[in-house]
Amino acid sequence: MTDLERKALFRTFGLSAFLGLLLLVAGGPGFWLGLRYWLVFTLCSVALTLHFLQHDPALIERRLSARTEKDESQQIIRGFLTMTLILLFVVAGIDHRLDWSDVPAPAVAVAEALVALGFVVIFLTFRANSHAGATIDVTPNQQVVSTGPYALVRHPMYSGGTLILLATPFALGSEWAFPWALAAIACLAWRLVEEERYLSEHLAGYDAYRQQTPYRLIPYVW
Repeated sequence: MTDLERKALFRTFGLSAFLGLLLLVAGGPGFWLGLRYWLVFTLCSVALTLHFLQHDPALIERRLSARTEKDESQQIIRGFLTMTLILLFVVAGIDHRLDWSDVPAPAVAVAEALVALGFVVIFLTFRANSHAGATIDVTPNQQVVSTGPYALVRHPMYSGGTLILLATPFALGSEWAFPWALAAIACLAWRLVEEERYLSEHLAGYDAYRQQTPYRLIPYVW
């Protein structure tokens, strides 16, 4: 196993372990929907990592080497996003403990499928754009990508993330967690707008791409 593979798998399984611990502590050992969600999340994350370690290790290396955001506003946004994500899972766990919500089993199954679909969108984004970074930056020789999902929206990785966030509360059987999913999506939209400002200033051809592809996040909506 190479050093890159060790780091990538350590990061992937580390995030998975943190999510699993969060769901276990918040929802208790009987939180079976939390376990199912964790399995879907982990399998999708590991599959993405293994695929791109084999087919595009440069993408993995760039994402692993990303440090803190250069812009202070992005640091603030990431802080808010992290907080809302933790609260989303904590509220879902408390909801399970106190039996606040009654999400039908078919709705839970559909939500789990939508979570997986969100990962598929992220997979297609990474396959189309090897420079899809974990932080907002422009690397040497980076060019505008307008193919694949980028032909539909300018930020398909956030589109996939939005789909995952919208489905997550219902996959966890929690209606009360949904407002925190909306808050996390608002943080993504805030980050997206700031990212577009940066790319317009630093990435040649990005303004022309914005004219060509008018939608940021959701086709025919925004």
